Amino acid sequence: MPIPHQIAHHAVEAGAWAAAVAAAGTATYAALGAQSQIFGKTLIAGSNPKQVALTYDDGPNEAATLKLLELLAKHNARATFFMIGRHVRRLRKLAHEVHAAGHLIGNHTDTHPWLTFASPSKTRHELQDCNTAIEDAIGAPAKWVRFPHGARLPYTIRIARDLGLKPVQWNILAHDWRPIGVSGILERVDAGLARAQARGVGANICMHDGHQDSGRIDRSDTLVATEQLLQRLSPMYEFVTVDAWA
Repeated sequence: MPIPHQIAHHAVEAGAWAAAVAAAGTATYAALGAQSQIFGKTLIAGSNPKQVALTYDDGPNEAATLKLLELLAKHNARATFFMIGRHVRRLRKLAHEVHAAGHLIGNHTDTHPWLTFASPSKTRHELQDCNTAIEDAIGAPAKWVRFPHGARLPYTIRIARDLGLKPVQWNILAHDWRPIGVSGILERVDAGLARAQARGVGANICMHDGHQDSGRIDRSDTLVATEQLLQRLSPMYEFVTVDAWA
């Protein structure tokens, strides 16, 4: 049978372990939680539950971005495109077409790294190089940034703000990069829309028109899902770009 001092020792060890686990969980949420504000203020959505922001990451992409422009124009809707710098340099004309069509272009870093593993110097270069590519393509620097995977540290946000970039996350993640099909994408979006409505906030839907490694990936399921969302939501919601919530 343990003697009292042994019991006390084990209790202290257990308490320290629990505190370490809790601290690790908090740090993980702060760095990766889409709606966390722990490391710095981040835009999620506006206070009008009748507003929806369609946002697309990892482009531009020859196979999907132009078709998205056609769909959005058909429904007189604007969207936000968080573009990767190296793709913008390769598809400068396409990036300019997105801007000319009235959509908002944001910074999604130059090569799509995990910024939680990037030094401050690497982080600054990733954001600066992407902004240079965007400005060369559209004639203006980006003012908004979405960090790849939503991953950030305190200095990630500080550096972004030093460069004139406001961080943006999401409150609906469509998981359209996974093989879940159009129905799976729409199920996730519908569930997110219901949550946003229950909370009385706007819906910031994160989808993907490109890929971190390839500008030619097939995003046909995202295109079909977008068309259905535009058809279904247009009578009930206003489509906005994220700067409407600044």
